[in-house]
Amino acid sequence: MTEHIKALALKVDAHLGGGVRRVSSLADELAYEVEAAALLTVCRTLRDAPELRFEMLMDLAGVDYLHYGRDEWQTSSATHSGFSRGRVARSDAPDPNMPGRFAVAYNLLSITNNQRLRLRAPCPDSREPVVDSVVEVWAGANWFEREAFDLFGILFRGHPDLRRILTDYGFIGHPFRKDFPLIGNVEVQYDPDKKRVVYQPVSIVPRVLVPKVIRHDHRYEPALKDPR
Repeated sequence: MTEHIKALALKVDAHLGGGVRRVSSLADELAYEVEAAALLTVCRTLRDAPELRFEMLMDLAGVDYLHYGRDEWQTSSATHSGFSRGRVARSDAPDPNMPGRFAVAYNLLSITNNQRLRLRAPCPDSREPVVDSVVEVWAGANWFEREAFDLFGILFRGHPDLRRILTDYGFIGHPFRKDFPLIGNVEVQYDPDKKRVVYQPVSIVPRVLVPKVIRHDHRYEPALKDPR
């Protein structure tokens, strides 16, 4: 950890104490986790404390941990090149209602002090993920929160106008959730008889988007002997 990151960590700890928990302290960044109930208090402190002054919310994004640490298929061997997906997958099935499935990540910038910080707030209830809106703290959160609601289904309590922002009118589901099918649920086409665009069941065949076959590299294996 660099000296300026250490100094920032000391300032955050001094102002927030047990209000946040440090989850990352790499050489050039700090990341903290905050309970949903304390989110607004922590955000106001990060913005207003003279030694912190995180005046700008650079980005806000939803996170879905449903398949975190899992593979797309189960396999017991990999090539010598270290194919990243070639390892034994977890055997337990993912639980869509597991605690801590959803979270919201906030990337903050202090223009005054030229420092950055990442904040993460887990949603207490995965069945109905809700956290407080931070629009009153950083007005720029408005559209970011609408995007997280649209794509992940995360609700923001107190948002002034929480509507979908990217998907079509009447869209069902939240396409960035890990259990939303990659091919979608419906597709559209123009109906010449009705003279309008209509929805119909999707006709795309599901497929894995990365190579499933892990071939042996015979350059690293002994030459096969003649069976005769």
